Amino acid sequence: MHLTLLHTRIRIEERLLLDEFERRGIDVELVHADEAVIDLTRQHEPASEPHVLLDRCLSHARAFAIVRAYESRGAICLNRSSVTHACGDKLQTTLALTDAGVPSPRTVAAFGADGAVRAADALGYPVVIKPCVGSWGRMVGRLNDRDALEAVLEHKLALGGPQHGVVYLQELVRKPDRDIRAFVVGGQTIAAIMRHSQHWITNTARGGRAEGLPVTPELDDICQRAACAVGGDEQSLLAIDLMECPERGLLVCEVNSTMEFRNSIDTTGVDIPGRIVDQVVRVAEARAVVA
Repeated sequence: MHLTLLHTRIRIEERLLLDEFERRGIDVELVHADEAVIDLTRQHEPASEPHVLLDRCLSHARAFAIVRAYESRGAICLNRSSVTHACGDKLQTTLALTDAGVPSPRTVAAFGADGAVRAADALGYPVVIKPCVGSWGRMVGRLNDRDALEAVLEHKLALGGPQHGVVYLQELVRKPDRDIRAFVVGGQTIAAIMRHSQHWITNTARGGRAEGLPVTPELDDICQRAACAVGGDEQSLLAIDLMECPERGLLVCEVNSTMEFRNSIDTTGVDIPGRIVDQVVRVAEARAVVA
């Protein structure tokens, strides 16, 4: 197997994965997204061994482009570019979940200030505004009234750029001071955590506290459905974020294609990097048998 790990930074997660590959005697080619150069028009020869690309790139746009190019050259990519596309843009994720009938918070997209105000008035305040592309809860805001919304919209319009041309508004779900993150590897929900925080954003990168959570049949079912909704299959590595709505039960908030897991290994007792490496090896071996 020829294994390439695409990255933009070697964080704790990438270090744990590299350590696990080394422990198993698997060589890894590191490719930084900034340094990737791909001749798109060059014809490629069939490889003598499976080429696997493990995407750990933090840039959605670059990850999608690089993964798509590797796919065109016959590489097995975890995740596929179609999955990266569906997960990396919240608008795409919401549409995929809705099309598949997976419950999620009520969400409206607007494309101008007047439309955004009408949409927020219909959703009711407080309302949550998010960038379509982003992670770690950055630029996510809880807007308590129309005045706050109009101030944010004025800033977005002044900043300009395509990322501010779509206004993604979501209802504020009245939930406990916690969220759920579940890890789906190769079509199996292998672990889950509860993320607690006094702040309404519970992301562990923002100070949330992780606690192990048993994977119940209900949780497994909705995670499997969410993974399938974004195009996930037995090849995929996904993290599903959920909320507990008192009236509607579990709601899927986001699906992540480059999961962070550093705070979820000891809390769940599951060797998540080991399970990811298992999956990489399994997919490569399956391709080798087919070839």
